[in-house]
Amino acid sequence: MPGRPSNRVVTLELAALAAAVAVAFWSNGESNWDLPLLGILLATSVVGDLTAVDTPTSRVKISSSFLTIVTATVFLGATPAALIGVATIFAGWLRFRYAATILLINLVTFAWFPLLSGIAFHASLQEIGIAQTDSLFYLCVFGLFVIALAIDFILIAGYFSYAEGTRFSAKARRALVPLLPSELASALLAVGVAYLYVQFGLPTVALFAVVVIVFQYLIGALLLSQQRADELELRAKQLAGFQVALLSALLRTLDLRDRMTARHSAAVARYAREIAAAAGLSEEEQELAHTAGLLHDIGKFILPDRILKGDVELNEADWVEIRKHPYEGARIVSQIDGYQPVGDVILAHHERLDGLGYPLGLPAEEIPMLSKVL
Repeated sequence: MPGRPSNRVVTLELAALAAAVAVAFWSNGESNWDLPLLGILLATSVVGDLTAVDTPTSRVKISSSFLTIVTATVFLGATPAALIGVATIFAGWLRFRYAATILLINLVTFAWFPLLSGIAFHASLQEIGIAQTDSLFYLCVFGLFVIALAIDFILIAGYFSYAEGTRFSAKARRALVPLLPSELASALLAVGVAYLYVQFGLPTVALFAVVVIVFQYLIGALLLSQQRADELELRAKQLAGFQVALLSALLRTLDLRDRMTARHSAAVARYAREIAAAAGLSEEEQELAHTAGLLHDIGKFILPDRILKGDVELNEADWVEIRKHPYEGARIVSQIDGYQPVGDVILAHHERLDGLGYPLGLPAEEIPMLSKVL
């Protein structure tokens, strides 16, 4: 969490706001107060900020308000764009009620980046003599977007670097660099909107407002879906880890009851891998053979100690129970996510090529290759 800024910093921010008001009045003579266009862009910016999408890796939000303010800077001028920026921040604060210190730096940022970039943009157009019908005009729009983004990031990231005691370069790597592809797309979209507005007028901006809000909503839904998918995948991995740990506990318990089974399973696993390798099977199949070898007798967990220890002569009822252990082992192992192939190998590891094996009595051609290896 950022620390509370010093009184000196707060004073500087208030002075910056006052200076922004003065600059806005000074540059107002170049403004285009087209009220329908102003209304559409203001509404789009406010709605975009109120529905901003949280990114999963940082406190950065994805909002259409920045793109809208840049569009306002192009066609309305620096002062109307700054007004839209300040109004957008106030609307967001009324909705979310975040800390006053954050409100202050946001007001400073959204007042100054339209003013500075807008004044530079329109001064450049006048100095060079570029009209809206010139192709160079759209290159200037792209440059305006880049300059506005740089000012915005420098003010916000600089403030939080100071407040959190972190390096500005670290902020740039963590917050700005991952968003550069999407910001490039936004810059190109700004150029496209500028072209369409010059060619077709106000209806284009109204359509742009609808499209950008819907697009932002879809991005939010996509990120939410991705976040839920990631959470589900994490929980599945956690569950699988728990299940594997449970299997390990069962094996250790079985080891305490029957030391020979544990040593036998380890040997089977080692030889199964070597046989699979000698047979030219893939690395994945070799690993599967090794895992199945370790777990192939876990179904013996159901057997009583009298049978496990082999201290007494076994009767037919005892053999019925013993012949169940491949099925029980396969049933236990197959319940773990991703372990179904291991269960299939375990199920058939006591089948015989002559069809006299158990538990299913499979003929040779139906016995899985790795079960034959075991």
